[in-house]
Amino acid sequence: MIYERLEKCPVCGKTEFRNKLVVEDKSVSKESFAIQQCVACSFQFTNPRPDEAHIGRYYESEEYVSHNSGAGGMINQAYKVARFFTMRRKVALLNKRAKKGRLLDYGCGTGHFLAAAKSNGWQVAGWEPNARAREEASQRVGQPIGVESLVQFQPASFDAITLWHVLEHVHTLNETLQQLIRLLKPDGILMIAVPNVDSLDAQHYRQDWAAYDVPRHLYHFTPKTMTQLLKKHKMQVEEVLPMPLDAYYVSMLSEKHRAERGGGMLTVLKAGYKSNQYAAQHEGQYSSLIYVAHKRPAAG
Repeated sequence: MIYERLEKCPVCGKTEFRNKLVVEDKSVSKESFAIQQCVACSFQFTNPRPDEAHIGRYYESEEYVSHNSGAGGMINQAYKVARFFTMRRKVALLNKRAKKGRLLDYGCGTGHFLAAAKSNGWQVAGWEPNARAREEASQRVGQPIGVESLVQFQPASFDAITLWHVLEHVHTLNETLQQLIRLLKPDGILMIAVPNVDSLDAQHYRQDWAAYDVPRHLYHFTPKTMTQLLKKHKMQVEEVLPMPLDAYYVSMLSEKHRAERGGGMLTVLKAGYKSNQYAAQHEGQYSSLIYVAHKRPAAG
């Protein structure tokens, strides 16, 4: 396996890091990975990490539901039930915040969100690197899904670009954001959903927190670091929205990670409920958050 090490913080560019946690990949390899934190801006990231050419083997699991709608097991069944409700909510959130027109879903997985948006009247395009997921998405949406460079799309051609739990997987973080922002119309919106490492469930489960998901998750965001990253790309965060169901799903996975110490469904429900209650009282620090961003107006 070939690993790469970040020498500069992707958010602020500084070079002094401290070790935060060591987390085991419970899903595929059983290897352990270090999570480091930038001393200057507090951004957290998996470091070192498999390089882009070799990380694919860490996604090779029949249970990885984002790439395989047929994945089984109780946890994946719960995910699918939740997905039924969240797809409608995601489209409703999008409709409320963007002018209905052209939509790009970057890292569209098996295409459920694209299909829901298309049936709601959006002109959709998708991009997905995983061949299995891409084929399923193409069938579900009824049109080809992109895999080549984002250069295939015209600049300033999308009214909305969405990334649903995708940005934390992207090796070329700044370069990808730069390319996506180039594709946005001047009044377009960027919607990014990622786990929140400042949530109560992250603090409670620590190294067993399923949303660390090393090494597939390369970055571990907070509202502060996401805002700073987008500001660096001349994007302004207009809203931060909760994903309350994620607290229950992540808690379910986290209890599974605890092996013999893990609790049952009542423990999961309590953990998810406490996390959401904490978030409601602590500046919206939910398990996962959706950041809605616009291009910042040029200084006049």
